[in-house]
Amino acid sequence: MDGIIDCPSPNFDERDRPVSLIVLHYTGMTDAAAAIDRLRDPEAKVSCHYLIAEDGQVLRMVPEDKRAWHAGRSYWRGMTALNGSSIGIEIVNPGHEFGYRPFPDQQIDALIPLVADIKERHSITRGNIVGHSDIAPARKQDPGELFPWGRLARLRLALPRPTRNLLDPNWTDSGFLLALERFGYDVSDPLAAVVAFQRRFRPELIDGTIDGECRAILLALLLPRPQGD
Repeated sequence: MDGIIDCPSPNFDERDRPVSLIVLHYTGMTDAAAAIDRLRDPEAKVSCHYLIAEDGQVLRMVPEDKRAWHAGRSYWRGMTALNGSSIGIEIVNPGHEFGYRPFPDQQIDALIPLVADIKERHSITRGNIVGHSDIAPARKQDPGELFPWGRLARLRLALPRPTRNLLDPNWTDSGFLLALERFGYDVSDPLAAVVAFQRRFRPELIDGTIDGECRAILLALLLPRPQGD
């Protein structure tokens, strides 16, 4: 991609697995400068592969063939320690602590071709393009309920939220959690897992309650999809 500015971070090491996921974050700091400083601070021991500013500028901080330190303790679809198998993209936004706000169009306009390029080059499925809260539900909220997953989904860059022909399977709460684990989430903290699922797939109501709509959405997500998804 053209227009990417190199802004190297020293915080990386060697990969131990091929890339199979893209993890989207918000920076969760007061401004872009503070986030960039932290991501380049050797003592912080955090980094990402790319950072996208609110004006759409894209910075490359760690080469894709190296392991950036962005995911922390993490789990998705049977995989753990996801730094080794993921590309991490930080999206500048103050986050819930400093004044969470919608992501500007120009920022998402820059994110979309980056995600599309990474997805194609590494043959990543839509189901493995996830938020930080999806892979670390007990610890993280980002990129949060205001992130426009729908825009990515319409371009086949993320799983869409099911909205049609929804049927409530009437699972017990335990049955829902088993299905949620099958879908990909770590359910060791059940409430956190349900909240993370709602934040991603039912963001207008994030209450941690397993209701009929949540059950129906999850059932639809578990139904077979076209090969490669």
